[in-house]
Amino acid sequence: MSERPPISPRSPRAALEPEQVPPPPKRSDRARNPFVIVGNAIITLLLIAMLGAGGVYYYGRQVLEAAGPLKEDKIVNIPQRAGKRDIAETLNREGVTDVNPWVFIASVAALKASSDLKPGEYSFQKNASLRDVIATIVEGKVVQHSVTIPEGLTSEQIVARLSDNDIFTGSVRELPREGTLLPETYKFPRGTPRDQVIQRMQQAHKRVLAEIWERRSQDIPVKSPEQLVTLASIVEKETGKADERSRVAAVFANRLKQKIKLQSDPTIIYGLVGGKGTLGRPIKRSEITQPSPYNTYVIEGLPPGPISNPGRASLEATANPARTRDLYFVADGSGGHAFTETYDAHQKNVAKLRAMEKQIQNDTVEPAEDAQPPAAAAPGAAADPPTATTPARPSQQKKPPARPAGPAPARQGAVQPSPPVVQR
Repeated sequence: MSERPPISPRSPRAALEPEQVPPPPKRSDRARNPFVIVGNAIITLLLIAMLGAGGVYYYGRQVLEAAGPLKEDKIVNIPQRAGKRDIAETLNREGVTDVNPWVFIASVAALKASSDLKPGEYSFQKNASLRDVIATIVEGKVVQHSVTIPEGLTSEQIVARLSDNDIFTGSVRELPREGTLLPETYKFPRGTPRDQVIQRMQQAHKRVLAEIWERRSQDIPVKSPEQLVTLASIVEKETGKADERSRVAAVFANRLKQKIKLQSDPTIIYGLVGGKGTLGRPIKRSEITQPSPYNTYVIEGLPPGPISNPGRASLEATANPARTRDLYFVADGSGGHAFTETYDAHQKNVAKLRAMEKQIQNDTVEPAEDAQPPAAAAPGAAADPPTATTPARPSQQKKPPARPAGPAPARQGAVQPSPPVVQR
């Protein structure tokens, strides 16, 4: 065991005095160096900044990833020339987001999307997060509206439909040529210029027509794609039934081959009203023999151009008609038509239809002024159709009935009496 050092005795007075604490050691010259002081301050500031940035990152991530307040899917329109604050306020007003506009602006900046926000109509999903909302706008995922242009409308009628549709902007500067637009269902974002819609329909028509012309039957009596469109436009107006198009096309093809007049009522109507498309009354007796470049009861062969804008199905049917010898067709009273090769068989079908209508209507329909009175067609003349209505097309667009095709009637001078023609 080591021995403790001896304790020297202290006087009572000395024992009462406090002990002397040794002075602190002097700071080294290195610790007093200003570079060290500045370095320590910078490290401290960096630590504080890192902690702050971490907090901001955590908060920002929570804000970006948190489920939004939207209770169900919603379409919101971001107007043209809207600033970031305007967009933020619009989204808050529509219930898509519920963050302060400055938080939205900061989030856009953090995602490096400040210059990529695009105006338009957007569909936001239920509970979409702020990140999803910004991504939707940045990627330009605008709502696409389906617009259906029915087959058989004239270019004037199509332009009128586009003018009435409020999702489009601007005006059509020039009426497109008849038969150059493809009726179809298209998708456009709100705000699409109407001229751009017309251009897209024209491009689609050119593409489809070129494809169909390449696959056409080599013995069809048309010499160019333009003539194909003209004949298809007549087929389009004569029937709305898909399973009849190729047979109607065959009738007209056979008549062209045999140099027989086409005798199609829709061509008379187009010659009278042009692009307006509908006559609004029965065809008058005098109008059947009225000279017109489009009146196929008067002219030989095809009219000078299309009488409507035919759809893909009518173009295909005209390019590849049914292999029949039919030269005549007449409404059968059930929404379709009866087709025959001979005039006598055709006359029997006309008689059946007239008897059916007489039984149903009890002769209550009065002919229009100057219209042809009901009577049997005289031998040797083409029978005009009785009053007949076929089901409306998908567009509910009414169109003229198919007149019974037949040899050119002896309509010079006294016109053979027949029932009134009713436009549908």
